[in-house]
Amino acid sequence: MKKILLIEDSDDIRETTAEILELANYEVITAVNGKDGVEKAIQNRPDIVICDIMMPVLDGYGVLHIFNQNPDLQGVPFIFLTAKTERTDFRKGMEMGADDYLTKPFHEIELLNAIESRLKKVEQLLQGAGKVAHEHLEELYSEANKYRDLTDLSSDRKVSTLKKKQIVYSEGDEPIKFYFLKSGKIKTYKTNRDGKEFVTGLYNEGDFFGHIAIIENTDYQETAEALEDSQIIGIPRGDFMELLSKNQQVANKFIKLLANNIADKETYLLGMAYNSLRKRVADGLLLLQKKYKAEESTRFTMKISRDDLASIVGTATESLIRTLSEFKADKLIEISGSEITIIDEKKLSNLRN
Repeated sequence: MKKILLIEDSDDIRETTAEILELANYEVITAVNGKDGVEKAIQNRPDIVICDIMMPVLDGYGVLHIFNQNPDLQGVPFIFLTAKTERTDFRKGMEMGADDYLTKPFHEIELLNAIESRLKKVEQLLQGAGKVAHEHLEELYSEANKYRDLTDLSSDRKVSTLKKKQIVYSEGDEPIKFYFLKSGKIKTYKTNRDGKEFVTGLYNEGDFFGHIAIIENTDYQETAEALEDSQIIGIPRGDFMELLSKNQQVANKFIKLLANNIADKETYLLGMAYNSLRKRVADGLLLLQKKYKAEESTRFTMKISRDDLASIVGTATESLIRTLSEFKADKLIEISGSEITIIDEKKLSNLRN
């Protein structure tokens, strides 16, 4: 069931619209003003937002601005509702990134058609994500061909198949390639003197990994290992560096990728430093769900070894197992062998220290 956040300060319009949406088989979260709406979106990310413009505390433009600045809320379809019909207001909303614009009063069918259209567009984009990512790889090679001989590129352009637990590269190795993950799941981790692993990154189909060491001109600072059977494509270091130096668009893409990686790791490390074990395990499960949940799935289920999950959480395997048993008893998760299923995402998200 798709989740709609409805932000509207008029009680009558909010209640009537929510009733219509619920009859259309949507889950509806309501908010009485922009500030309330943003807080609820952070707690429970919606699939689409319907938002009034003229509201107290925080208006619709302010809500959209916050959504655009928050990495967890970016990309959520946004439909404005307003009684104002001036073209300047329409243009301002669209220039800020709104997906659609309905003028009150509106017919129910107009609203439902707008919602269905936006959700359908998102689904099409998600279904094509793997194809688009592969097209980006094709573009990268196409651009590189302008600077290198085609034979040199094609000789290294092979799909490598990895078995679960197979190492791609090890900490301390010299980086001669970086990688595109065509299918499967990859983790990167560091190992301390006692041999204990600490996961530093999780990668899914369509992701690049191993590029940081090449950009920084250092040895690999972590080990990359397949979490399941996977397919990767290695991109030679020389081609990549030459492309970065001669193509500003590609360089900007990887600068943005690096910035996002750093921000994510800072948040992750802060949680590891200050959160309780229960909170860290909950956050670890939600991290896996955010990274690997299929869009069509109603619940997130993943096969993962207790050792791998313990290294993501940063705790001993025995402590992790005890905490998972507590979560199971609290009906937050289900466990079947190595499979873990999240059954109460909201309680896991709201788990306190």
